[in-house]
Amino acid sequence: MSKKIRIFFITFILVLAAGMVFILLYAEKKEEKSAKTVTEETAVSAASVSAEEEVSVPVIDLNVSGNEDSVSDDSLLSSDATVSEDAAGEETRFRKEDHMEDPAVSMEMFVEPASDDGSITIGFAGDVLFDPSYAIYSNFKSRGSSVSACFSERLLSRMRGEDVMILNNEFPYSDRGTPAEGKTFTFRAKPSSVETLHELGVDAVSLANNHGYDFGVDAFTDSLDVLEGAGIPHLGGGRNAKEAARPLYIYTKDMKIAVVAATQIERYGNPHSMAATDERPGMLRCFPDIEPTLAAIREAKENSDYVILFVHWGTENEVAPDWGENEQLPKFIEAGADCVIGAHPHILQPVAYSGDVPVVYSLGNFWFNSKTLDTGMVELKIKPEGLESLKFIPCRQKGCAVKELEGTEAAELIGYMRGISPTVDIDDEGYITKNNP
Repeated sequence: MSKKIRIFFITFILVLAAGMVFILLYAEKKEEKSAKTVTEETAVSAASVSAEEEVSVPVIDLNVSGNEDSVSDDSLLSSDATVSEDAAGEETRFRKEDHMEDPAVSMEMFVEPASDDGSITIGFAGDVLFDPSYAIYSNFKSRGSSVSACFSERLLSRMRGEDVMILNNEFPYSDRGTPAEGKTFTFRAKPSSVETLHELGVDAVSLANNHGYDFGVDAFTDSLDVLEGAGIPHLGGGRNAKEAARPLYIYTKDMKIAVVAATQIERYGNPHSMAATDERPGMLRCFPDIEPTLAAIREAKENSDYVILFVHWGTENEVAPDWGENEQLPKFIEAGADCVIGAHPHILQPVAYSGDVPVVYSLGNFWFNSKTLDTGMVELKIKPEGLESLKFIPCRQKGCAVKELEGTEAAELIGYMRGISPTVDIDDEGYITKNNP
């Protein structure tokens, strides 16, 4: 064997031996590490068991009887279930994810209560007009189309702060149609003006009134499209009778509130405000046939905890409720209305209670014309147990603008409302309660 071959074999054997030694040392170190890990895990496990035992002792000692044996398996299971519930979140009646569709289409709106008692606020105001041919909206445009120039900061903040804010939309949004023949005042607004509702903090509107059909069926259906495109639910008007009668359902995790809108105006002759039928777009009318509205209220009552009726009724510029209001009110309540709020007369009418049902007969104009008129909002605070409070917010329309009244002016208007509402108590802040003599 040559010298080179011997050197090669010797080198190969040395390298092989060194490799074997390295492998043996690595395996021994890994085994020690594994054993150490097992020891540490065992120690941690033992510490956990000890901690659990220390925690469990006071739980058992807190039993009313003071007897360890009195803690049954059932009670332990119940305790485990509570922990599981806490981990999964508080049990609720309604889940937000079930009502996440566009509310303008689904007519379902989910609200997260900000207060600990689970209550939410719903604000209502009367008639608004966005027709640029009339004073209100023409003045708005001349002020740079700024709602801040036409609404007081306090009032805007209140409207935007309501969980749900609802107005009476007294006109169609359209560029189509012709004025209703023989009608003295006809209104129509540009479709783009729907954005003003967003700026005001409005969440839904009623189309059940005597001007929504002023430019015919095409303009009326344009309104439906425009409002839906803007994500704003429309009450009391639809492409057919079923759609016009749909309530707006307002959900929280623990309650469901329904708002139904209807109109009894115009009550004489052939109304321009067409009732919806199975084939014709229109409004939910309660005059001369009240039954479709009663059916809508009954359905809402069956499917919700609290029902509000927003109704267009009464005689213009008359303070006292008229025969139409007096005749239909008991029927609305019998059908299931828990609160009735009215509009149309252009001025404020009384607040009253019919049994346990609050009735705000008319909110008057809100932002409608250039006249100086007292007006207001009402704010319902509703919690799962029912109506928590009803509040009148005194306002005034003047110079094509609206402000929330304060100080002496607010006190005077609240005093006026007391004077025309003898069956209720209205405190200095505007809170309304039933008068119990």
